[in-house]
Amino acid sequence: MTVRELDAAGITDPRLRRAYAVCRELNARHGRTYFLATRLLPPARRPAVHALYGFARWADEIVDDLEGTPTAGERARALAALEGELAEALRAGPHADGSVPVLRALAHTASVHGIDHRLFHDFMASMRMDLDVTDYPTYDDLYLYMHGSAAVIGLQMLPVLGTVVPREEAEPHAAALGVAFQLTNFLRDVGEDLDRGRVYLPGEVLARHRVDRGLLRWCRDTGRGHTRVREALREVAAHTRSVYRDALPGIDLLDPVARPCIRTAFTLYGGILERIEAAGYAVLHRRVAVPARRRAAVALDGLARLTAVRLHRRIAHPRYAADTARPVPRRNVLP
Repeated sequence: MTVRELDAAGITDPRLRRAYAVCRELNARHGRTYFLATRLLPPARRPAVHALYGFARWADEIVDDLEGTPTAGERARALAALEGELAEALRAGPHADGSVPVLRALAHTASVHGIDHRLFHDFMASMRMDLDVTDYPTYDDLYLYMHGSAAVIGLQMLPVLGTVVPREEAEPHAAALGVAFQLTNFLRDVGEDLDRGRVYLPGEVLARHRVDRGLLRWCRDTGRGHTRVREALREVAAHTRSVYRDALPGIDLLDPVARPCIRTAFTLYGGILERIEAAGYAVLHRRVAVPARRRAAVALDGLARLTAVRLHRRIAHPRYAADTARPVPRRNVLP
């Protein structure tokens, strides 16, 4: 966490500053696309985004990557302990002082920006599902999981980003964007998820194309594709594109200084989907990625957009030129 970001956000307590630094490190290490996009936000808003991502990543590590190959029971106990500490931290708000740094930062962010605590509890409910649910028979089943694992992330972000309309109008688009990103991840990581014993592709789609775990495993083990698998993945990709279309109008409902950040994330994640399609859906044995040159070009475009917004704001509304430590308005902001 840079001193500039922490100072801009008005975070002065040394322990809290260290907690936010842990979250920023998690974002930088594990969320390349998110981290790149976050750097296009005004400095005062970045720590809150790092806190939200850091918490989500911390919980995900318990579910997926806890060292020592723990048993299901050990994972469940670790997740239950985190959930208990989360509830305590949220009750304490900005004065949270537990043993988990990411929770201190999260509680502070939730308090400063007025984020609904139910969104964090819904997230934890989906993390619990990952302990014993290994497949999803229908889209309805998958969307129940994605509400907590993805849609709520978009909803948590809205108070930090700010909107130019009543927040309720932007919420469906924010939730859709979280879902679109996760569906993209499911397509990109289908092979890795299979290694963890999970399939996040709807069973109804797989059945329609006569695809089962055995065929997915064969593709994973041999590095070869299969027509039926490609067609199933193509159908999920088409559905994912429709979710991106639902999400897109929401970008223009955000505070103008936040739009370049979200547009950059939207473009880069859409780029992952394009790479999956260009690879002929051969994702079971390798992980596709947006080339560095393309990522740089998208980031530069986002920076140009942000510069234009700042210039307009400086000229038209001088008193709004600096993004300070004040919380983002809950409703409307001047463009």
